[in-house]
Amino acid sequence: MPTSTLLICGIVLLTVVAIAYGGTFLLRVRAGDVATNELQRASFRAGHAHAGVLVILGLVVQILTAQPGVPAWSATIGSGVLWAAIVMPAGFFLSVIGKDPQKRNAWRYAIGAGGILLTIGVVGAGIGLISAGL
Repeated sequence: MPTSTLLICGIVLLTVVAIAYGGTFLLRVRAGDVATNELQRASFRAGHAHAGVLVILGLVVQILTAQPGVPAWSATIGSGVLWAAIVMPAGFFLSVIGKDPQKRNAWRYAIGAGGILLTIGVVGAGIGLISAGL
């Protein structure tokens, strides 16, 4: 596996600490220790869940696309999954900051942008893996 892939995977694994901290934040929200409205609670849950799932998926994509015979462009495009793991949860969290927001702010567009990055990443990685297997 290339050194750059090992470095990326190591850094991404360290982000799990931040995701775990996010889980403790959600427990405080659930206990009522942090004042939030329903929109914020739903967004915080969605952001936390997407971060955890996309980090794991991004790691799997990095490992798979680093295999011999898989085109290098596939790994590059597949890194979009890791970018989605940052952009999409940021959209969920930052779109509802403030005291008692009634609707999402402009950060809501980051949710869609993360979805685009995710789609491009998994499609590119998938095509690269299929082409390596032919």
